[in-house]
Amino acid sequence: MTLEKSSVVIVAGGRGLRAGGDMPKQFRLIGNKPMLMHTIDAFYTYNRQMKIVIVLHPDYFAVWDNLCEKYRFTVPVVAVEGGETRFHSVKNGLSVVEDDEMVAVHDAARPFVLPEVIERCFRESFRFQCGVIPVVDEKNSVRILHPDGSSEPFDRDRIKLVQTPQVFPAYLLKKAYDTDYKSHFTDDATVAEEAGIEIRLVEGNEENIKITTPFDMLWASFFLKSGR
Repeated sequence: MTLEKSSVVIVAGGRGLRAGGDMPKQFRLIGNKPMLMHTIDAFYTYNRQMKIVIVLHPDYFAVWDNLCEKYRFTVPVVAVEGGETRFHSVKNGLSVVEDDEMVAVHDAARPFVLPEVIERCFRESFRFQCGVIPVVDEKNSVRILHPDGSSEPFDRDRIKLVQTPQVFPAYLLKKAYDTDYKSHFTDDATVAEEAGIEIRLVEGNEENIKITTPFDMLWASFFLKSGR
C-alpha cells in the first residue's frame, strides 16, 4: 500500500431540492459550472493520478453525461449507481476500489475543500493506518436540549464540526461496510468506529461547508466570485 495508489468516492446520489431550484444541488451551477464538477476538480488538482468515483442516482446518469458534454468536462471518473441511503451509496462506490489503496469518501456538496486538507487526511491515515476526518471549531455558543424542552449551556471547546473527506486504508473501510445499515450511521467514521477502527482528527478548512440550503448556494456563488 502506498499513498500514490489512492481513490476518492464522491457521494452525489441525493435527489433533494432543499438548496432550491428544480435540480439536485450537485448539478446546479456555482459560477461557471455545476457544483459536482468543482468538487471533482478539487481532487483532480490534488492528484491527477487518483481514481475518482462518483456515485449517482440512476435517474441522473444521463443528466451527468449531458452536463459533461455541455461544459466540456473531461476529468476521468468512474460512475457508480447509488443506493437507498448514503451508507448504501458509499458501499456501492467502495465496490470499485481495490483493497490495497487509500480511499477518501467525500460529499459532492462540499466543493471548497482545500488540497492541503486532502493531503493532510491521506498522510495521517496512511501513517497511522486508521480513519482520519477533518474538523473545524464551533464558534457559536452551544446549548444541550433535554427531552422536556429545557436546555443548558455546553462547553463549545469540546465540540468539533465534522467534514469530509474521510480517509481510510481501503481494506479497513470496506471491511467496516460489510455490515447491515444502522440508523446511527451518519458518516463513514461512525461506520468505521462500529467496526473498532481508530478515528483521528485533523484540521479542516472553514470554507469546506456542506451546501444544503438556498442561502448556502448564494454564499457559494459569492465565495467563488471573491477569488479566495
